[in-house]
Amino acid sequence: MIIMKVSIITTCYNREATIGGAIESVLAQDYPDIEYIVVDGASKDNSLSVIKEYQDRIAKIVSEPDHGMYEAINKGIRMATGDIIGLVHSDDFLYDSHVVSDIVKEFERTGVDFIYGDGIYVDAVDIKRMVRNWRGGSYHRWKVRCGWLPLHPTCYIRRDAMTKEGLYDESYKISADSDLLVRYLYKANLKVHYMKRKIIRMRMGGLSTDSKKRKQMWDEDIRMYRNHGFYPLPAKIMKMAWKVPQFVEAKFTQMRRS
Repeated sequence: MIIMKVSIITTCYNREATIGGAIESVLAQDYPDIEYIVVDGASKDNSLSVIKEYQDRIAKIVSEPDHGMYEAINKGIRMATGDIIGLVHSDDFLYDSHVVSDIVKEFERTGVDFIYGDGIYVDAVDIKRMVRNWRGGSYHRWKVRCGWLPLHPTCYIRRDAMTKEGLYDESYKISADSDLLVRYLYKANLKVHYMKRKIIRMRMGGLSTDSKKRKQMWDEDIRMYRNHGFYPLPAKIMKMAWKVPQFVEAKFTQMRRS
């Protein structure tokens, strides 16, 4: 039996407080063949020192200036040699130690190119408090045109599919992940599978949840949808509407627990 290699990429810039948790969640995985790549954008804090504490267990570490997260992700993908590629951002952590094993089993069982699942957003400080419960839901191409997209860090994709379809468009500083997902899920002819399982825990406060960045995200999403031939304003509004139930469900879950 051939074991699939999984390349996981973490990008980092000035995240000394959280990068260790992200790294440990990857190193704790029970899957035997993970190529872990950490790309640091020449952090000015102690991020690199934290990363180097784990250097004997990380396949590749790069620390050099870049022009943003998506350039760093692309850099990591180009270095990757795995059959499957996934991301764990420096503020986030994998849901449990079996995530990668379960994802590989699904790739082997289904033979697809692209798997996505569920995830939760947690409070930036109190990581036990859930703020959003993101259920990926079933995949249908029409849903993409209506603003639906899976949670980006739950997506695991075959490297040969990414090579064929193209990497992240670095002209976007916030919406490059949405652009890539629209290309892959709407325009490309990939085999896609929803795995009904929590994959990631994400801290609120990342690029897509930072209130200071919302205007830029709005403008980039409008440009992205227009470039893909969608009606940009309705698509953007529907994209936002898909997220409302996530907050409602998380709120009721917290109320039941308290």
